[in-house]
Amino acid sequence: MDVALQTIEKTPRTLKRTFKAYLSLTKPRVVELLLVVTIPTMLLAERGIPSLWLMIATLIGGALSAGSAGAFNCYIDRDIDRVMHRTQNRPLVTGEISDREAVIFAYALGLGSIAWLWVFTNWLAAALSFGAILLYVVFYTMILKRRTPQNIVWGGVAGCMPVLIGWAAVTGDLSWPPFVLFMIIFLWTPPHYWPLSMKYRADYQAAGVPMLAVVRGRAQVGLQVILYAWAMVACSLLLIPVAGMGLTYTFVALVTGGWFIYETHRLYNLAIRHERVSPMRVFHGSIAYLTLLFVAVGIDPLLAF
Repeated sequence: MDVALQTIEKTPRTLKRTFKAYLSLTKPRVVELLLVVTIPTMLLAERGIPSLWLMIATLIGGALSAGSAGAFNCYIDRDIDRVMHRTQNRPLVTGEISDREAVIFAYALGLGSIAWLWVFTNWLAAALSFGAILLYVVFYTMILKRRTPQNIVWGGVAGCMPVLIGWAAVTGDLSWPPFVLFMIIFLWTPPHYWPLSMKYRADYQAAGVPMLAVVRGRAQVGLQVILYAWAMVACSLLLIPVAGMGLTYTFVALVTGGWFIYETHRLYNLAIRHERVSPMRVFHGSIAYLTLLFVAVGIDPLLAF
């Protein structure tokens, strides 16, 4: 890391490098995943295709909100990031961006998100954006992350907010379907993130972060992943009567849900037999599952069956 710092100090900052550094603060992969669930939710809320401008405006506001939360997280966790091998190239660790610049950037994105959504969608979507930032920054990053192995469970609430924001942007209110979508993502978060923490267990242990994989054995983590996966799939099927979903969504929910449950059982069986496990297979599988499920959420209302 010292070599990296020296290299950065000797290399003048260019506009391209600076842009990439600020972009990395927003955790773009997380932003991308959150936006994947927003458009399908808006299609379901409209029972058709909302105006193109409303969808673009909501995506911009959601990206600003998630980017703000990510930047605040990078600032607050910069001490942890210096310890973990996975995060040692983040710009606050390498010195590419100063602490002060990161905080100003995070506040600017957050305030921009709230103002943007208020002006171009409605006050409810803006208020939900503000709530999402607070949940991720204060509730998860500052309170839960370093104190409890259940951090990612309750901290994951912030990651569920895009579906509420998307629904509110279209309808101006909230009803049962977006809360079912909220619960799907809430139950999806542990089987998505805990396999990742299994792979980087040594990193989290060195940083003093009590992820479940640090304080429990692989078998216990695998069992918890299975339980949440079953609950998640059951919740996904609840959307059928609540939102009047058709055959397309039903088929996708059953097939992808069954496949993902199989993958979680495979992980657990390998763990209890003390064989080599592949937690990243479940991690990447969880992303594929959520993407396919929400594609079905968006397509189903457009079909006649």
